[in-house]
Amino acid sequence: MKWISKNTILLYIILFNVSATIAQITSGKIIYERKTNLYKKFKGEDVRDWIKEEDKNKIDYFELYFNDSASLFRPQISELKETMSWTTNKNVVYQDFKTDYRLTVRKIWGEELFIEDTLYNRKWKITDSKRMISSYNCRKAIWQANDTTRIYAWYCDEIIPSVGPESFFGLPGAILGVATEDGGVIYFAKSIEVTEPDIALVIPKKGKNKIYTHEELKTKLVKEFGRYPWGKVMIKNVFGIW
Repeated sequence: MKWISKNTILLYIILFNVSATIAQITSGKIIYERKTNLYKKFKGEDVRDWIKEEDKNKIDYFELYFNDSASLFRPQISELKETMSWTTNKNVVYQDFKTDYRLTVRKIWGEELFIEDTLYNRKWKITDSKRMISSYNCRKAIWQANDTTRIYAWYCDEIIPSVGPESFFGLPGAILGVATEDGGVIYFAKSIEVTEPDIALVIPKKGKNKIYTHEELKTKLVKEFGRYPWGKVMIKNVFGIW
């Protein structure tokens, strides 16, 4: 009985260590679905004249490669023809958490603009609210972006690196869901793959492109287009909370 007891205890220890190892994900690939309510994005009664009710929810897909030191977020490549592509932005965001570096590629009217800056410093309030996303138990956090905008995020501490869609990070685990308070824009993880991506291979190549800081690009666009109503909307969409 003593021999059996010792082996039983040893088996429990092994199983515990294996399950703990499996639960603690340190690198991988996450596929996100983004749903944008175009009626909420383009406010005004006339929006219904050029966007039909059945087309008001625009769906886009993105992929996030990550490890414990960096992440790369980009649109998922698809051969399917996209309708109304101009209604939403599809950014590429590389973040290096060891050097506090962020590279964002924003496409404006077909032109890729490169922005280098430091990582955002968001102050999150973690709540007791929980929900399941892609079979992972997540906890809700809140970020008060400004006086009128509140962002909800759901993070999973089973996936250790503090990563997320777009430029979001800063929570005790990977962010699997992000949503504006009014539900106008919602990101949810659709799948999580445990792998070891070589992020260096997918970092956008800057080449000879002009590199801006966040403020430099905003100043440029405001100077060129800020006097037009459509220009103000474009600038707001480009330099929003994402």
